[in-house]
Amino acid sequence: MAIEKALNIAKEKNLDLCEVAPNVNPPVCKIMDYGKYQYHQKKIETKHRKMQKKTEVKGVRIGFKTGEHDLKVKAKQARKFLEAKNAVKVSLIFKGREAVYKNLAKEKLMDFYKNLENVCTLETPPKGQGNTLIMILTPK
Repeated sequence: MAIEKALNIAKEKNLDLCEVAPNVNPPVCKIMDYGKYQYHQKKIETKHRKMQKKTEVKGVRIGFKTGEHDLKVKAKQARKFLEAKNAVKVSLIFKGREAVYKNLAKEKLMDFYKNLENVCTLETPPKGQGNTLIMILTPK
């Protein structure tokens, strides 16, 4: 159909002529209320946005002197967070003069990561921030 004829039909019905598929030869157009179409598209978009799960950053805090069993309990908790598709921020906190042993603390954090290696990836390796070592794990 000629463009002029389609435009005349659209004007008679008080609607708009909208191009649906511009890359096809010949281009495909549709007679519709464009404002109504935009409104429905916005509704669908907000519905999709609500349905998406936003990832949270969950925190696990351990100390320099935390025992082996307690580390396994914390790793189990971190595993639950990772399986729920959340990122985990592992913080190792130094008290007093413990900050001298940063290399031992990094090893402790890497052991923690090795317990969870099958469900996560190491996004940020252990790095110091004041009296705290921080490591961020993300789900696979």
